[in-house]
Amino acid sequence: MLELKNISVVAGDFSLKSVGFLVEKGDYFILLGVSGAGKSMVLETIAGLIVPDSGDIYLEGKKITREKIQHRKIGLVFQDHAVFPHMTVRNNIGYALHGMQLTSSEKRIRIEKIAGQMSISGLLDRHPGNLSGGELQRIALARTLVQEPKILLLDEPLASLDTQLRSELRGLLRNLNRNGQTIIHVTHDYEEALSLGNKIAVIHNGAILQKGTPEEVFRYPASEFVASFTGVKNFFRAEIIKEKEYALARIRDSVIFRLTAITESKTGFVMLRAEDIVISKEKVDSSATNVFHGMIKDLVPSRAGIEVILDIGILIHALITRESAEHLELAEGKPVWILFKATAVKFIPG
Repeated sequence: MLELKNISVVAGDFSLKSVGFLVEKGDYFILLGVSGAGKSMVLETIAGLIVPDSGDIYLEGKKITREKIQHRKIGLVFQDHAVFPHMTVRNNIGYALHGMQLTSSEKRIRIEKIAGQMSISGLLDRHPGNLSGGELQRIALARTLVQEPKILLLDEPLASLDTQLRSELRGLLRNLNRNGQTIIHVTHDYEEALSLGNKIAVIHNGAILQKGTPEEVFRYPASEFVASFTGVKNFFRAEIIKEKEYALARIRDSVIFRLTAITESKTGFVMLRAEDIVISKEKVDSSATNVFHGMIKDLVPSRAGIEVILDIGILIHALITRESAEHLELAEGKPVWILFKATAVKFIPG
């Protein structure tokens, strides 16, 4: 439905570098990256606020690279809402309909319909000055959606909201998408990306590093940056050594992980989820083929439990429950054993 082909933009000392991706009708497409990665510049280029130096944009097969903003059928919601404080909510939403060939009755019907979908019908005759951040975001969404855009562009729509409002707006956005609205949503929050997107592209320094489904991007990151950014702590460059029916991954000469099968690649990366690592006070007999003695460097509380950072010749991160940490009497500087199965180690050629 929407395709970017080799979009490049130079803006001072920053540039987009041959950005390309495809968004199908009905997709919830997440553009994920740190601040300053180029996310907003991509949105503004799609919307027509920036004209690319090279490359093309196609919407339903039609080239729109230099199409006027008002003719693109693309709606952009900015992070700061940009709601007019001197207008009522009704007039804020209706402002987007100026210039359209609609009767007053048709405009009223559209405004009231979208206000109902955004759950702000009771606010239509109020002014924005005393409304909450969540309500203002709904108004900004309504003002864009009332134009019936083919694609909705969202620039960090949840960034300024508290936890409860963020959860409510996520539900609203999911429903919009389920009802057929194609969405491109930029964010720096990988948990937000996982909870909403069916496709994800990771952007860094103006270039797309990886794109695919959430499963592909989060379980099989293509680079160390993507792994780190998406929350994978145990991601290491490795040299592959073949041993009979197994393959061994040697990391920094000092640590060797056993893999499940032979690979033809000689180098690449190994990835290990923190929750797949078992910690023990003593060395134990187990079917796990990777067993290491190490020293606890740090204990970090997290929402999922306790993150244990260990030195086994490399720093490795394990995640266990608070109850397990208390039972094992874990403490900084304490020696422990760790173990994990070969099947838990993912190898990525490269």
